[in-house]
Order: sequence, then C-alpha cells, then structure tokens
Amino acid sequence: MEGNKVSALWTIVNIVIMLVIIAGLFFMQKKHISFSKRVFVGLGVGILFGLILQWIYGTKSDILKTTLDWYNIVGKGYVKLLQMIVMPLVFISIVSAFTKMKLSNNIGKISSLIIGLLVGTTAVAAAIGIASTLAFHLDGTQFQQGDAETARIGQVEQRLGEIQNMTLPQKVLELLPANPFLDLTGDRPTSTIAVVIFAAFIGIAYLGIRKKNPEQAELFSKIVETFHTVIMRVVTLILRLTPYGVLAIMTRVAASSDYNAIWQLGKFVAASYVALALMFIVHLLLLAFAGLNPITYIKKAFPVLTFAFTSRTSAGALPLNVKTQTQDLGVPEGIANFAGSFGLSIGQNGCAGTYPAMLAVMVAPLAGIDPLTPSFILTLIAVVALSSFGVAGVGGGATFAALLVLSTMNLPVAIVGLLISVEPLIDMGRTALNVSGSMTAGVLTSKATKELDTHVYNETGTQSVTV
Repeated sequence: MEGNKVSALWTIVNIVIMLVIIAGLFFMQKKHISFSKRVFVGLGVGILFGLILQWIYGTKSDILKTTLDWYNIVGKGYVKLLQMIVMPLVFISIVSAFTKMKLSNNIGKISSLIIGLLVGTTAVAAAIGIASTLAFHLDGTQFQQGDAETARIGQVEQRLGEIQNMTLPQKVLELLPANPFLDLTGDRPTSTIAVVIFAAFIGIAYLGIRKKNPEQAELFSKIVETFHTVIMRVVTLILRLTPYGVLAIMTRVAASSDYNAIWQLGKFVAASYVALALMFIVHLLLLAFAGLNPITYIKKAFPVLTFAFTSRTSAGALPLNVKTQTQDLGVPEGIANFAGSFGLSIGQNGCAGTYPAMLAVMVAPLAGIDPLTPSFILTLIAVVALSSFGVAGVGGGATFAALLVLSTMNLPVAIVGLLISVEPLIDMGRTALNVSGSMTAGVLTSKATKELDTHVYNETGTQSVTV
C-alpha cells in the first residue's frame, strides 16, 4: 500500500512537471514567438525530459508507464485529432482541386506528372535502399528474436494472411472504393487512395456538369469552397496544438526507447538513414535541374519536415504540406492539393520505397536468392514501385508496404517483426522523406506546367506555418 502511494506521488510530480513545460510553451505563444521556434523547443525539451525520466525510473518502471499513459493524452490525443481531419481534408482537397478553373484545363497532364514523379522517385528510392543494404553488408540472419519480436511476427503473419493469397489484379481491385463512406472512416489499409479515387470521380462529374449546366456547377463550387474553408479552419485549430503534441510525443519516445536494442541494430539504422539522406539529396538535385534553388526549398520545407519527423504521420503533415507548397513555394492550390493528397497513398519514398527494398535484399539469401543478381534487383524495383499504390499515410504504412513486396517476391516476412525495436526511430526519417517527396512532386509539376510562382518560391522571410 505504501509503495502504491509513493508511485502515485511521483506520477503526480511528473505530470505537474509536464504541465509546467506546457505552460512555458503557452507563454511563448502569448509572447508571439514563432511557431517553428516553439515546435523546436518542444522537440528539444521533450527529448531531454524523456531521457531524464528513463535515467531516473528505467523503461520497466510502473511509475514511468503510468506517467507516459497520462502524457499520451497530449501526444496520442494530438495525433488522433490529426487523423480525425485527414480523410475529410483529402476528400475536400481533391474535389476543390477540380473546381479550380485553372487546374481543370490541365487536369490530365497534372495528375499524370504528379503520379509519375511519385512512383518514379519511389523506384529510385528502392534502388538506393538496395545499394545501401549491400554497402553495409546487412544480413537478415543477424537479428535476434525476443519476446516482443515473436509477438510482432505473429501479428505480421496474421496480417499477411489477408493479402498473401491475393493476385496482383486482386490487389489493384483493393484500391477501388466499393463503399466510399466506409473508406472515409479509414477502415482499410487502402482507404486513403480509395477516397482520392472517389473524390476524383466527383471532380470529373463536376467538370461535365459545368459544361452542360453552369449555374448548378457554380453553386456546387461555392459549397465545396465553403466546406474547404471550414475544414482548413479546423486544421488551423489543431495545428496550434503542435508544439504541445511534439513535446509529449518526443518525451514518450525518449523515455521508452530500448537504446540497447537500438545499439544492437545500429547497423541497420545507419544504413536506413544513409539511404534516406541520399534520397533527400535526389529531391534537391531534381529541384536544381529544374532551375530552382534547393537551399531555398530546405529552408522553407524544414518546419514541415521536422513536424513529419516527430509525428511519424504523413497524413497528419498534410495540412502543413499544402500550406507550405502554396504560401511559401509558389505552388497553385489545386496542384498542391493533388500532390499532397496523392502523396499519402502513392509512391511514398521512405515507407514504400527504401524500406521494403532493404528488407527484401536482407532476406533474399534466406530464400536461396543472390541479391546481386540483376534480374532480382530489377524485379524488386518494379515490384516496389507498383506496390507503392495504396500505402496508408498513417502508422503501419511501411509494414503494409513491406508485406506486399515480400509476399509478392515470395520472400520470408518474419524480418518485419524482428525490427520492432528500431521501427519508431527509422519511421521518423521515412515519414519526413515521404512528405518531402510529395512536396517535391508538387513543385516540379508546377514548374513543368509553368504555373509555379517563382517570385514566391525565391522570396525570403515567409513562413506558412504561423498559426
């Protein structure tokens, strides 16, 4: 009984400390300190505070577990609010893109360019992931299996059972929205792209009505614009909570991470981040080849990429993604909506490109396949690119992509479960790369269609994420 009282007392102390830090961030907001600075303060303080909590209590402490449960009200609660708005935002953004007069005249070219860039860069990301895995001499037999890994492998194999026996045409059919209202709930792994397809049908129908009945089309356009304005206002309200959400999320990650396991798997973590960094450089090179300053892109995209890094949700970063493209990078709103929304479910460079390719190369020897065989490498890159359609933009997308690729290639899937201890750490970098890929696709598409406002892109001192 006495021990329970002591545990409860220290839990209350930890909660009070978190509330004091939150109050400090709120005071910074009242002093009109920039949004980005507040997010970085939340990030840094969260990491430091989490490390201190782990050092004091240890990862297996009941006090720490109870404390983090309370912290999750802020951290996971914030992510839930982001997830709440994602499907409505994706749907209304795509429909709104069709109602923009300028975009509708070029809709086929724009959508083809965006999808081509997303899938093409994912293929490049796969090639880089393969090269990094071979350069670091990673071998799937090196990883040890503990209790947590065993449980995760069971979950992975259960989920694999749902898709392993599906043919490629059946997997393509899974992308289509049989029940769009069900997909708006995010019920399926492919719900995001299903919502995009449903919204695109409505948009195409609108274009047809606009030719035959302009008055009704105009009324529909105004209704869509009104809904879009209201939803963006909801987005702004949620984004104001970002510094607090990042603080709680990073505190939990730093306090609960198994750093010994991460150290043992450090070689894979290092290889992953090398591949992710190289792919980000590819994004910058593409911008440079298009005649745009990549340093400017880094400065303006950095707050959004930092948010994606800490939150680990491409979908949650969608509002900041679109706002940064339109307000800071000079991308027209229609193209920004298309690139941001498509990027949630098509061609995620990190989750659907680099990661599955690395796992496939690591486990290929276990299946008696030489990963250096050109035919294997080319087949793997093609499978990764095709499998990148329909990857969810929230937690678990990389796992789903890896399952698709490994099962299609007839490779062992247990490796997915063996990496559970470093999954959160790598997922941060993967998510940031996903968001960068969709933003790059939006900028390059705008440049190719001569709709990019280069004055806005090159302008200094702007900040789209001031909320």
